Amino acid sequence: FAGPIPGIAADVFDENGKPVRGQVGELVVTRPWPGMTQGFWRDPARYEETYWSRWPGVWVHGDWAYVDDEGFWFLQGRSDDTLKIAGKRLGPAEVESVLVAHPAVNEAAAIGVPHDIKGEAIVCFVVLKPGGSPSNALREELADHVARQMGKPLRPSRVLFTGDLPKTRSAKIMRRVIRATYLGREPGDLSSLENPAAIAMIARAE
Repeated sequence: FAGPIPGIAADVFDENGKPVRGQVGELVVTRPWPGMTQGFWRDPARYEETYWSRWPGVWVHGDWAYVDDEGFWFLQGRSDDTLKIAGKRLGPAEVESVLVAHPAVNEAAAIGVPHDIKGEAIVCFVVLKPGGSPSNALREELADHVARQMGKPLRPSRVLFTGDLPKTRSAKIMRRVIRATYLGREPGDLSSLENPAAIAMIARAE
């Protein structure tokens, strides 16, 4: 898009809190405006931690953004979902779109998990199309499919089959819930979860 609307002091910061152009960074707002979120109901501490704690006086939106040389802005997805594999930063939707392009795949979710060498490794959860059968051969085929399209360093370390993916009522995949479940952690706030049974499916995915 062409940029922020008049009156909104938006910017893109690097990891050191400096404005950047031509690279992906955090979408921020450096001055308040009347329509911004004022707080969380009965939880002001969580509001301050979520939006205001990273850099003094700067509101962090929680999305990656990119401003090109001509001044056009591009949103790159949620920063808390972003994968960083061997120094390369990418959105999970990039991996998921490659998987969904495979004729056997109906839905997919990609998460990053700790890895001793790469920093993070990709783990994918796949819902097959009706009539599809999970198998080790298909698992390897899907991992190789991602590697061919995106490069060998981004080959998923695991591909797991599941019957459903946790989603919000607006059908957005709840990757933080998938990641927490996979790592054996508490998933946090589930008030927006539409299909609670999907969490058990993720826990049993093979």
